[in-house]
Amino acid sequence: MSDIVKGAAIKGMTRPSRRFAVGRVCAKPGCETKLSQYNKADYCHAHAPVRFPRVRGKILDES
Repeated sequence: MSDIVKGAAIKGMTRPSRRFAVGRVCAKPGCETKLSQYNKADYCHAHAPVRFPRVRGKILDES
């Protein structure tokens, strides 16, 4: 006897991906990079502001 459960998928339970305006370009003056309609950022990857992740519970080395 196996532990496999079979059943039909629930239809209509998936949401479509969020879309933004088509034809947007990077907000950096002089940059003409087109942004994807699925990218919510205002800047392209090359001009996006640097963001550092939250590091919880870890002591980082100062050097």
